[in-house]
Amino acid sequence: MAVDCLKGVDGLLGDWLETVQPLRDQYEGAVPDEDFRESAVQAFELLLRTVAGLPVPAELAGTSGRIGERRARQGVPLDSLLAAARLDFRVVWDALVARADDEDKVLLVASAYHVWEAVEAHVTGIMTAYQRTVLEMGRQREDERRLWFDRLLETGGHNPTVVRDVGLALGFVPGGRFLCVAALPGPGPGGGLHGAAAALRSAGATLQRQTVSSASLLVVQLGPRVTEETVLGRLEGVPCGVSPVADGLAGVPRAVELATATVRALPGAATGPLRLADAWLDVLVGRAGPFAAHLADDVLGGLKDQGEQRGAVPAAERERLLHTVRVHLAGSGSIAETARVLYCHRNTVQQRFTRFCELTGRDIRRPEDAALVALALRARESGGK
Repeated sequence: MAVDCLKGVDGLLGDWLETVQPLRDQYEGAVPDEDFRESAVQAFELLLRTVAGLPVPAELAGTSGRIGERRARQGVPLDSLLAAARLDFRVVWDALVARADDEDKVLLVASAYHVWEAVEAHVTGIMTAYQRTVLEMGRQREDERRLWFDRLLETGGHNPTVVRDVGLALGFVPGGRFLCVAALPGPGPGGGLHGAAAALRSAGATLQRQTVSSASLLVVQLGPRVTEETVLGRLEGVPCGVSPVADGLAGVPRAVELATATVRALPGAATGPLRLADAWLDVLVGRAGPFAAHLADDVLGGLKDQGEQRGAVPAAERERLLHTVRVHLAGSGSIAETARVLYCHRNTVQQRFTRFCELTGRDIRRPEDAALVALALRARESGGK
């Protein structure tokens, strides 16, 4: 009976097209009629040969995979595609029943599972190929997005044509506002950045995530629904560096550089995001390279540990002077405030500043010297000395 159906496969095609039409209405424009009919004929030939136990040519054996791959690329919804493929059972079964006499029908019912197994193998082949193709297409799209983003970084945002094309490729508005976040690669920060990206996507954010210069990046377009505070809230518990807001897509390369520099200045015990505005001293020291050690030596060289040289400053005095300077630099610059924090008289603070100036040549009361001392202290604390 299956062989007889195979000879009249065009009749099966007509029945199937009528049955499947309500499903096809959902994606009719995506699949040309000729493609639709040709695939259906090949599918019925595959099923009937399988049911009849006939040899299946290699070209015909790959029908399920080709249908799954092609429909995925055509954008046909998977559930509609599988529902249409499962209708093959009804059409084939009706055709077999129509060709069976009473005695054959008894045997046919007992063998129904053969037909169902053939259809399910076909459906499984379609689904496997479809899902594999969707994954491949997703990877290709991500690769394309990464290439476009790399192109933006390479040009530094100075080429208006590239900025425009990157906006189209990534779904960014070239004139929008962007926040860049960088985390060091690894299971901890990288995983947290991935989770933040997923949560922001769910909130409707347009973003790009990829690895650049050994750092994991997240670039988020800000708007009414996704603000800077929204992004920082999603980054809670994620050690990362956060750039200032970039005005326009052309400013993203600079923001990426600043975010990457900030994450490299993170203290080892960091448990959350660090804004560049709160990390400039550490960033500058980190970018100074070996000059950070030279800076610490030059500015603070007069404060030697006892035993390093004859006439060195006693350790207790050195630590007292440094503590006073640190408190002053961390405050508003008011000597009265520094005295209040240290629980001492303002004249005592003045005397310590004078002594510090005698030893280092830097007067902490002068803004220029204060800035230099702040950098030198940070360099010293970060290992510059």
